[in-house]
Amino acid sequence: MTGFPDFSASWTPRVVLFTMALALLGACGAPDPAVTRGAPYDPYEQSNRLNHERNKRIDRAVLRPVAAGYSAFVPDDVETVISNFSTNLSLPGAMVNNILQGNGVGLTSDFYRFLVNSTLGLGGLIDVATDLNMPAKSDADFGQTLYVWGVHEGPYVELPLLGPSTSRAAAGRVVDLFTNPLGYAIEDPEAYYALGARGARALSGRGRYSESIDSVLYDSADSYAATRSLYLQNRRYKVGSSGSGAYLDPYDTTGGTPAAAPVSAEFEDPYDQ
Repeated sequence: MTGFPDFSASWTPRVVLFTMALALLGACGAPDPAVTRGAPYDPYEQSNRLNHERNKRIDRAVLRPVAAGYSAFVPDDVETVISNFSTNLSLPGAMVNNILQGNGVGLTSDFYRFLVNSTLGLGGLIDVATDLNMPAKSDADFGQTLYVWGVHEGPYVELPLLGPSTSRAAAGRVVDLFTNPLGYAIEDPEAYYALGARGARALSGRGRYSESIDSVLYDSADSYAATRSLYLQNRRYKVGSSGSGAYLDPYDTTGGTPAAAPVSAEFEDPYDQ
């Protein structure tokens, strides 16, 4: 619109740099208190529980029935194709984070996976790389990058709509909105196709793991504690922080031995897509 200056070009990188600076302020030489304590670091538990209940209501009223309808209506092969397409579009962002982490192995595997699937896989619709037994995608994100840079995990938070996180992972999510080069290369209306594919992948994941997710959210005696435990253990495993950071699962029946490995149980965060 004429008469109004366009601040978008300068505003976006400033937001990214500001977020990175805030996150780096949490880094210090001392051990991460969130990881070394024997219980989850959750100083905001009261507000987190309120957000958890709101997220459950949204999941029960909207996300779960829509995901069930999507999985029932869309053929499995089509779901797979859409998920493949969305996953392939996420790889350049992972490559950027591998560069920032100094992870040459992850960068190389993600690059060749993206190259093969974008060409032989018809733009990522077919996961040819997996069929060729190429290394799995790294799933690198900026929250993981912050861990490599020495930023502390910070307190556990449950975000509205987005679900379980930590202060470090939440900062990483903000930066990841701007780290994928394809976000600047793909113009409208093609950009909406990518956004739609990501939403469809989220619905597909919610429907595919519905039984496991429902058992945590609706069958647990304390769904908040169960979700927190599963998220933190799996997240710490992903970034490579395991061992001393393990703590008691509130539903562990093995006699109170801290978990030394991630609790997968095919659990997938319904909001983390």
